[in-house]
Amino acid sequence: MIEELYIGRLLNYLEEDAYPEDVTSKFLEGIRARGIVKSRDEGIIAGLRFIVPFLKYLGFDVTVHKRDGEAIHRGDVILEVVGDAGRLLTVERLTLNFLSRLSGIATATNTMVRLARSVNPTVRIAGTRKTTPGFRVFEKYAIEVGGGDPHRFNLADAVLIKDNHIAIYGDLEKLIRMVKERTSFMRKVEVEVSTYEDAIRAYRAGADAILLDNMKPSDIVPIVEELKGKVILEASGGITPGNVIEYARTGVDVISSGYITHSARSLDLTMDAERL
Repeated sequence: MIEELYIGRLLNYLEEDAYPEDVTSKFLEGIRARGIVKSRDEGIIAGLRFIVPFLKYLGFDVTVHKRDGEAIHRGDVILEVVGDAGRLLTVERLTLNFLSRLSGIATATNTMVRLARSVNPTVRIAGTRKTTPGFRVFEKYAIEVGGGDPHRFNLADAVLIKDNHIAIYGDLEKLIRMVKERTSFMRKVEVEVSTYEDAIRAYRAGADAILLDNMKPSDIVPIVEELKGKVILEASGGITPGNVIEYARTGVDVISSGYITHSARSLDLTMDAERL
């Protein structure tokens, strides 16, 4: 299973919390116990795909009550974990942190998707590379669980010519043409612009997608009217649940937001333990 490939990463996270040993929970080793993971919040659960195989790898019996992407409510039981009490309490915080963080991202993404599609049924809500170092693979997964698009996973996925690339090279059209000539046909070339004029120039130079960066919705509308259907149009920059509807109304194809990773609130989850 692909999930098993990520056990090593989770072991590294556990090492951060438990190395060289849990000096408290070690005194409960040998006692059999059950941990019941519950929600004290409302949202979308995410992360079970990875945490369940990890807990089984550690020797626990796991009963799953929810699936990634399901709505959870206060009091809902998400997991039951049975095994050695000392080991259970050692892995408790990692389990809760992992699920809380990913569920918060999935929930924030889902909120943005619902708001945006209430006025633009085909728009995509996408993530960015504003992720936690070492945790991107999981955060990108949570975006997908919430109904969003992960966007580029890393710098090798697609070409994105940003403002600093253009500033250093000095010529927008020449840079786009050079990149198009030297880049595999399998990769899209997107160009970041902040004015109507540069959007038109980027389109005429052969861009596959245009990122409208930090532009007001009123400034985006004329670009959409001119280029909709000719090139992928993406709005980005300071977009949150509070203004996503305004951007969705412009008719862009994609709305990308760092908010869903760097500002998403972790869901409040807890584990109740009992001796068996």
